[in-house]
Amino acid sequence: MTPKKPRSPCTTPKSCASTSSASPRPLANDLDLFRRRLLQNPRQVSAIAPSSRTLARAMTLGLGPQSGRVVEFGPGTGRLTEAILARGVPPQNLTLFELDEEFVVHLKSRFPGVTVIQAGAQTAADHVAPGVQTVISGLPLLSMPEAVREGIVAAAFRVLGPRGTYVQFTYGNRPPLPPEVIAALGLRVNKGHKIWANLPPARVFRFRRS
Repeated sequence: MTPKKPRSPCTTPKSCASTSSASPRPLANDLDLFRRRLLQNPRQVSAIAPSSRTLARAMTLGLGPQSGRVVEFGPGTGRLTEAILARGVPPQNLTLFELDEEFVVHLKSRFPGVTVIQAGAQTAADHVAPGVQTVISGLPLLSMPEAVREGIVAAAFRVLGPRGTYVQFTYGNRPPLPPEVIAALGLRVNKGHKIWANLPPARVFRFRRS
């Protein structure tokens, strides 16, 4: 007589789902946190969903282990942070600027070794020495007053080295600063292709000194 096989502890779809949810994936945790902060502070979060992995890859294109120091503005739950580290940037070379206290606690827990500063992007030069290679921004610049946008981009270039790059995405087709302001700051901008695999679709812009 053939002995019966021991029954799996996960015998039904419902019980399987319960078992798998005992250790939630970071992605699920991130989304829950994002939604909660969006409901509690919609003006500061100012996005309907975290950046997609496709957008994160486009934003971090060209980064690697030898990329030097990197600064990120407005990391939120850390989708772009994750992509930066996945490119091989050492954690000790990455500094994050985030205003939201819950996001700050989450980022410190999720990314040990990365410097997380609870402060606005405009204060970057108070915390970071010049010579940064890349500043990556997840801030919703187009939803901000023009003077604030200009201040954030100017703050990025106060810490960037002579050949450094400021990377910014927007949900529109135009750069986050008008042409006359870009010229006044002594910058040139490269307009990337549209990232349709994002909610909403986004476009990546790269700013460098002229």
